[in-house]
Amino acid sequence: MLNIILFGPPGAGKGTQSNLLIDKFNLVHLSTGDIFRYNIKNETELGKTANSYIENGNLVPDEVTIGMVKDFLERHPDANGFIFDGFPRTIAQGEALDKMLAEKDHSIDLMLALEVEDEELIKRLLERGKTSNRADDQSEETIQNRLNVYKKETAPLAEYYSEQDKYMGVHGVGTIEEIFERLCAAIKMKTSS
Repeated sequence: MLNIILFGPPGAGKGTQSNLLIDKFNLVHLSTGDIFRYNIKNETELGKTANSYIENGNLVPDEVTIGMVKDFLERHPDANGFIFDGFPRTIAQGEALDKMLAEKDHSIDLMLALEVEDEELIKRLLERGKTSNRADDQSEETIQNRLNVYKKETAPLAEYYSEQDKYMGVHGVGTIEEIFERLCAAIKMKTSS
């Protein structure tokens, strides 16, 4: 089983790259963003709660997110592995994920971090906002808040997984194919060692 966390700030390209990695390594995609968007679109109670946080560029509370992830993992008992996209986002979520996987005699193999400068991220997100209709991609102020929240609350996960020797930074600027090749090389290096 191969379990990968695809990590990086908003706009780093996690969604694009996770789709390519899923196909190549036959992984199940766990995207909290997709789970939240589904619930928001269908106006579930969870969706309404999540939306109130997301619209302001803030993170959805850990207990809500962790419960959804646990349910998702339990619905895929025969998976070849998972790619975690947008989860974990806090140390508490990382610890909860490690515990959930350990209960099934599995663990995270690698955290792949897409590294992109803020100016590039803002440019990408504003561009995406023109076509995605996502409110959180249409205001530079909201985007900057999301990046600040990421740096404060999410970036410490890099240290958490570094301490476990599972963190690997990957340059996230270039063509989709170039970035994908870098990610595959990192996976090969980590899984062959």
